[in-house]
Amino acid sequence: MELSALDRSRMPVHVAIVMDGNGRWAQRRGLPRTDGHAAGEEALLDTVWGALDAGVRWLTVYAFSTENWKRPVDEVRFLMNFNDRLLVGRRDELHAKNVKVQFLGRRDWRVPRRVLRRIEETERLTADNTAMTFSMAFNYGGRAELVDAVREIVREGVPADKVDEKTIRRHLYDPSMPDPELVIRTSAEYRISNFLLWELAYSELVFTDVLWPDFRRGDLYSAIGEFQRRDRRFGGLTDADPAG
Repeated sequence: MELSALDRSRMPVHVAIVMDGNGRWAQRRGLPRTDGHAAGEEALLDTVWGALDAGVRWLTVYAFSTENWKRPVDEVRFLMNFNDRLLVGRRDELHAKNVKVQFLGRRDWRVPRRVLRRIEETERLTADNTAMTFSMAFNYGGRAELVDAVREIVREGVPADKVDEKTIRRHLYDPSMPDPELVIRTSAEYRISNFLLWELAYSELVFTDVLWPDFRRGDLYSAIGEFQRRDRRFGGLTDADPAG
């Protein structure tokens, strides 16, 4: 789909994407799984620029989950090195386009120090940019985020009867991040996979058969088009559907 086919007045503020299918893309071509991850870089950058052109204010991608540490050691090592190279190679380009880059997830002992340094450098460099916030969920898990939030609440000594949804939101990795209106998952998988469990309570979910390395801005616009055709009721009713 072309950008011109979309209603610019009804763009989602926040789009989140589960980038899935790198391994299968490589397998179908008789290539190592790592080649699929490498091929995903072009898809990622074209999607970021496409979201920026569309006026999407927040874009969040699932880059590396807390469960991904269970993958073969060589693949994990490749992903760490790949993210390191991606940050070095692309952060100036993102900065030049006024994109703020941030990372959601645990910054614990499992993440190599050099990658943590790149993360911190990139966040400092782009902190004041305003065109779009590009969040990479890295060493991230939705359950881990909730566990970490609860731990902080307990550490602060908040009484149980004072804990409500606002309290929990204030202790998420980025309390300022709006809930995603649209969540896209590629590669014909119909799962959430521990992604933004708190934040996607009322998100519209769009699943596509496209494997992530083949995903481009046209696929993003098609998903946004599907989003714009839906009736978002947030548990209520509309005049057009009084019976629910």
